[in-house]
Amino acid sequence: MNSKLQILEKLNHQYFWDIDFSESDDASSSRLIIERVYSLGEIHEMNQVIQFYGEKHVIDVLSSLPYMDSKTLTFISKLFNKPLKEFRCYKRKQSKSQHWI
Repeated sequence: MNSKLQILEKLNHQYFWDIDFSESDDASSSRLIIERVYSLGEIHEMNQVIQFYGEKHVIDVLSSLPYMDSKTLTFISKLFNKPLKEFRCYKRKQSKSQHWI
């Protein structure tokens, strides 16, 4: 992993409207960066994140997120060829009772 803001400079700053770049660095903000890029970003930005952090780290972070919208979850599952049940947010969604069924 590289350090201080090298990946953030390459990404769309609109994804990180609430972050003070002077107080952030790529290593400590990896979860936030990966989450935002995979939720809001384009495929070339996703590839940049993989090149920067490594595929294993990206998959580990995405698998441990407590929430992800259904469309993004399905896309990531197909992209990394990983079953939905291996994602924390999918397990969490399945464990909640549905009131209107």
